[in-house]
Amino acid sequence: MKGEWKMKGNGFAAEWKKNKALFTMLLPAVICVFCLCYLPLSGLLLAFKNYSYAKGIFGSDWCGLDNFRFLFVSGKGWSITRNTILYNLVNLIVSQGLALIVAIVISEMSGKYFKKVTQSIIFLPYFISWIVVGSFVQSIFNYEMGSMNHILTSLGFEKINMYGIPSAWVYIIVFFNAWKWVGYNSVIYIASISGLDRECFEAADIDGANIFQKIRYITLPGIRPTVILIFLMHLGQVLRGDFQMFFQIVGMNGLLYDATDVIDTYVFRSLMSGSDMGMTAAATFYQSVLCFVIIVTVNALVRKADSDVALF
Repeated sequence: MKGEWKMKGNGFAAEWKKNKALFTMLLPAVICVFCLCYLPLSGLLLAFKNYSYAKGIFGSDWCGLDNFRFLFVSGKGWSITRNTILYNLVNLIVSQGLALIVAIVISEMSGKYFKKVTQSIIFLPYFISWIVVGSFVQSIFNYEMGSMNHILTSLGFEKINMYGIPSAWVYIIVFFNAWKWVGYNSVIYIASISGLDRECFEAADIDGANIFQKIRYITLPGIRPTVILIFLMHLGQVLRGDFQMFFQIVGMNGLLYDATDVIDTYVFRSLMSGSDMGMTAAATFYQSVLCFVIIVTVNALVRKADSDVALF
């Protein structure tokens, strides 16, 4: 008993002595994460201060919640929050839904080489930079030189100024987000489907089940925990817009801000056009807190319904 108590009391020391080489290899990663992820948390003080470059972060005067108040009184707080949540929810549903369909279709393909080629083609857009995608979008929808207007004029129709129609860019952004991420997201579902018990499918074949019945009663229930886990992980980022996607596709076009502006692009433009560090810090702090609240709330609901598939 005495020896057992001693091991429990010195658990970390004993573990360090036993696996000193492993802890030593882990140390650089721990230091890197601490320096890059935890030390910068001190900058959150900017959200509650009237920042002055001369006084610095810790020397600047406190202003309470004035930065948050200005963010919402200006009218931008609610609009960028709404846009960020709606875009992320729609992108999540569309891209994950299409990825699930693609994974099921690829898994049901019989040709080995055709399956690999199809999966590679669908996966290819993931490696294309958003800068290239932005140039691609510009070459399509440019009013003067765009391929869309070139086709319309060749068919006898009038040109369309897509950059003057904010509502159209909702569909454009959702489309290109799905186009880029469907192949990458489908890999996880394909791996999950591959791990299902093949005896269940063989038994279904013996019972005379068709392909749709096997998908409904075997495949979908089998990958249900994976689907829920992925949705939970993405919901934690529901208030973090993909800055590169929005900025490269929309750019600095003020006509489209009301329909496409998200928290990340708003913070970037605020930093570029002014020196109000306090308000931009307030926007990012507000973004992080809401992300935390959303993921904890949704996870609690999932845990109440089925604790086995909850994230924590």
